[in-house]
Amino acid sequence: MVEPVPARHLKEREVYLIRAQQARAEADAATLDNVRDRCLRAEAAWMEMAMRAERTEKMRADQIAAKAALLEAAQQ
Repeated sequence: MVEPVPARHLKEREVYLIRAQQARAEADAATLDNVRDRCLRAEAAWMEMAMRAERTEKMRADQIAAKAALLEAAQQ
C-alpha cells in the first residue's frame, strides 16, 4: 500500500504520478488477471495525464517568460 501524501499543495502532475504509483502497487498485489490488467491500464492512463500536465506546466512557464520579456522590452 502506498503511504498517503501529507496535506500540502500538490501540482496536478504530482497527483497523477502518485495515483499511477498506487495503481502499480494494486496491480502488483492483485491475484486476479483481470484486476491486474485493470490496474495496469489505470497506471498507463495516470502516467499519460501526468505527461500532459507536465507539458501544460512547461507551456505556461514559457508563456509567462515570453510575456515578461515583452513587458521588459516595452518599458525600455
